[in-house]
Amino acid sequence: MTSLLTGRRTAWLVALVPLLLAGALIALLGEAERDPGPTDTLPAGADSTLGTELAAELPERDASVAVVLWSVEEGRLPLAEIRAQADQQLADGVRVVPSRDGTAAIAVVPVVAGTATENADEVEELRSTVTADVPDGVSAQVTGPAAVEADLAAVFEGADLRLLLATATVVAVLLVITYRSPVLWLVPLTVVAVADRLAAVLATQTLAAFGMAWDESTVGILSVLVFGAGTDYALLLISRYRDELRSHASRFDAMAVAVRRTVEPVLASATTVVLGLLTLLLSLIPTTRGLGLACAVGIVVAATFALVVLPAGLVVFGRWIFWPRVPHEGEPALVDTRSLWRRVGDRVAQHPTAFVTGTLALLAVMSLGLFRIETGLDQADQFLDEPEAITASKRLAESFPAGAADPTRVLTRADGRSVLSTVEDTRGVQSARITQRGNGITQVDAVLDAAPGTSASEQAVVDLRTALAPYDDTHVTGSEATSMDERDAAARDRKVILPLILALVLGALVLLLRSLLAPVLLVATVLATFSASLGVSWWLFTGPLGFDALDVGVPLLAFLFLVALGVDYNIFLVTRAREEAVDHGSREGMLRALTATGGVITSAGVLLAAVFAVLGVLPLVVLAQLGAVICIGVLLDTLVVRTVLVPAMALRLGDRFWWPSRQPEGARGRPLVTSDY
Repeated sequence: MTSLLTGRRTAWLVALVPLLLAGALIALLGEAERDPGPTDTLPAGADSTLGTELAAELPERDASVAVVLWSVEEGRLPLAEIRAQADQQLADGVRVVPSRDGTAAIAVVPVVAGTATENADEVEELRSTVTADVPDGVSAQVTGPAAVEADLAAVFEGADLRLLLATATVVAVLLVITYRSPVLWLVPLTVVAVADRLAAVLATQTLAAFGMAWDESTVGILSVLVFGAGTDYALLLISRYRDELRSHASRFDAMAVAVRRTVEPVLASATTVVLGLLTLLLSLIPTTRGLGLACAVGIVVAATFALVVLPAGLVVFGRWIFWPRVPHEGEPALVDTRSLWRRVGDRVAQHPTAFVTGTLALLAVMSLGLFRIETGLDQADQFLDEPEAITASKRLAESFPAGAADPTRVLTRADGRSVLSTVEDTRGVQSARITQRGNGITQVDAVLDAAPGTSASEQAVVDLRTALAPYDDTHVTGSEATSMDERDAAARDRKVILPLILALVLGALVLLLRSLLAPVLLVATVLATFSASLGVSWWLFTGPLGFDALDVGVPLLAFLFLVALGVDYNIFLVTRAREEAVDHGSREGMLRALTATGGVITSAGVLLAAVFAVLGVLPLVVLAQLGAVICIGVLLDTLVVRTVLVPAMALRLGDRFWWPSRQPEGARGRPLVTSDY
């Protein structure tokens, strides 16, 4: 297989044919499309989900509702003019309700659009309608669930292209800086870019074939992951290829050795990440399950292109591709030089115990923020830039009951009048009315006294569910109830999925390293990295960035990406250390591994951190938070854990680091005796 990839007569075919096939698949298939379902982001089996499913069975159901708000800052609202305008502009039966203070009025408008795009168009048309010919001094805005959904859709309008361009730009700049070549960076960037587009097509088509849900953010996160992981694999291969060119006259022979030495850590890394991603199939959230499968497909594509297309593509060109720093046969290999990383390793080797203690103390201090973390974002907190729906909702709460813009809904197959009476008598409910009937289902809309996201509103939902428990097939849904169920589902997902991820990563490392102690220590280091990055991120979020909480999905996804991707760099370092230890012993093997991989792993880590930080180009808090946590974690793992902590532990333990494997022998065939250097 290696001879096929690097053969003089076959390399160009191996490089060209997959690229042509990928282009054909991208053009012929394209990304699969689907209309979002009402329960795509709701936890399976939750009360709010069951209520949403009942609402879908109503014969003349409205997909959602919008709330038109007219308000004045001074004086009283010209109510007669507003009502006359509403009679002309809004649908029959829509009633204008004034506030008690006389400064505002609202009208609840059904939105019957089926898809997210149609919903956004209808909300935009409604906004244009109500702002036309509005009386002087009066502000007309649209809020409510439909408006929030429309503003959320606007965040993702053109988002995939913006995210792709930003990601590609960051990768290109960092590759130029890394290679210091005006030409070389084009090869890996082209290969990874094609892999990204193919991954998007194959992933969405796979999801469609299995009937799984995905949303606007799925392809965006997929692209970030494919670019990040694919470029990391490319950096590792090219670094080894450059080194082998210094000891081989033939570039084909050099690439053959580079591929053989790279395939094991890359496959181990990709397998670990794929298995970790597939654990998301156990999530209660449909779109989270879809994200896991989509990203697993993406990693398979990225690793395949890095190990097949990239080696063939590079070897087609001569050594000149590295210009102006062209490697020549006879030059000293990087592992034999007194580079920065060798000097760092020698310093760590002098006092490994002190470095282990100091690094762990630093990570422990950084992890203190974990004890303060709260999860759960209100609708108003989901956007980095406050849209009209949120601004109007805040203004509405000044003149109306806090829950008027987004009523809590009760769906039931029981007697509607009895359910309505029970809802009205429940503490925390300001008012309630039957809004729809049909197919044996009744919908009751309840306006809560408390503001959304408060403990009082949550208690009102709990009280409603308790009061309605005697009624068969009766469920409480709406934004507040859904937020509570999502938080409970996220907690359940963490309890189930996090231990499984750790077990899979540990098992993969045991098989790769044929050791027990080293895998346990490596997993412990990535856990420490995750804790420290989440702790630091919490202080960052609640301090300079002004967030009140983490999105409920951030801890799980951040843990997955940091553990699965963070262990990659340990795999790259430790597999090289084991290779070097065969001839040089454990101590010198680790120092040589750090020397050989220090530069490339640091470049890969900085690149991966920057790529995930690109998620911040979308004005959505959950993606900004996810990108920040992963960015901080990857930098910590790259610059502190992999550079200092792991080498220090290995140097302190010596041959025991590989227990229970047979001790590697030194250069002269003697087992190496180690102490605290």
